[in-house]
Amino acid sequence: MKGLSVVRSRVVTILAVLVTSAAALAVPPATATATATAAPDARAATVRLVTNGFGHGHGLSQYGAQAQALAGRSTQQILRFYYPSLANGTATGTMKVLLSADTTTDVVVLDRPGLRVRSLGNARTYRLDKPAAARRWRITPASGGRSTIAWKGARGSWHTARTVPGEAELSAGGQPVTLVTPSGRRAYRGALRSALPSAGARTRHTVNVVPLESYLRGVVPREVFPSWKPAALRAQAVAARTYAAFERADYSRRYFHVDDTTSSQVYGGVTNEVSSTDAAIKATARQVLTSGGRPAFTQFSASNGGWMSAGSQPYLVAKQDPYDDRYQGVTDSIAAGELERAFPAIGTFQRVEVVTRDGNGQWGGRVTLIRIVGSQTSTAVSGETFRSYFGLNSSWFDLR
Repeated sequence: MKGLSVVRSRVVTILAVLVTSAAALAVPPATATATATAAPDARAATVRLVTNGFGHGHGLSQYGAQAQALAGRSTQQILRFYYPSLANGTATGTMKVLLSADTTTDVVVLDRPGLRVRSLGNARTYRLDKPAAARRWRITPASGGRSTIAWKGARGSWHTARTVPGEAELSAGGQPVTLVTPSGRRAYRGALRSALPSAGARTRHTVNVVPLESYLRGVVPREVFPSWKPAALRAQAVAARTYAAFERADYSRRYFHVDDTTSSQVYGGVTNEVSSTDAAIKATARQVLTSGGRPAFTQFSASNGGWMSAGSQPYLVAKQDPYDDRYQGVTDSIAAGELERAFPAIGTFQRVEVVTRDGNGQWGGRVTLIRIVGSQTSTAVSGETFRSYFGLNSSWFDLR
């Protein structure tokens, strides 16, 4: 889910932000057409474009939800606007979160009171007899699919404390455990598991096995500003909880349900918990939105630019959003060299052509297919792929 935590690498200039009238929101951008008329082997100039929105535009707009909250609308009103026709339900249980910052084979944590290890091979939990010198503990794969648990002092080498069957996880009786990664330290609730990605794999990945409500405490403050109005924070909490429950059901057999990046929902563990978002999570405890009795696919993005886009589910509708005017008319550019590096087969870049858009003619529409033309050949990619390649705010753009 692409939320407020996304930082763009490209410098952009905002031409028109915070347009306040609904009439302004309803004005569609001009239909994009190829403007380059380069000679067959001439290299075209920089591609210039204007984008609206930030993210895919499906479902809840985070800036739109805040605008609705500022206008006095309730959490339920916000959710009904962005996810029409969904029912209310509940969800509990745990989440398995892949921690992308820990790409090493081992799981290393700081020593702390109450630390214990659980074997997934025999479902037994073992107390760790902690030497006074212990400062860190780790899990590493051992032969025969087992796991070795070792400790280390402030200096010196690792000392084996125990080997257990199968995968293993470290926890501290409900208290946070601090994970040591190549990029730094971060505390997490629940357990930190050394997980096997697939049968026979030689590597292990670090997975945080955490109660759903505790997981949300590390998600909501990373997806929206904790200083926002309570109704907006509560709407985000319900959307995030529902999205997590949907993904958990969809990937129930996988060794993780979600990761901690914008590919799923940004998650920072205990380190990012904030009292205001904790309160929003508590106020909406266990609440989810359902479709056909199952958690719905409640996608959300930072801004839809004034128009929600249709998604993969019937409740992810395309319609005007008079509350979201945050990202509109943002200029950007793509150098010819960037296009040639991304699509080397085209030869010398000549032009780009928008092939299709969504929106059914009601509005300018996000680009669904775009063609990149060069001196050797042309190639067509989806609007989302093009946006991702070049760091654009969204696929709702107009060529200039």
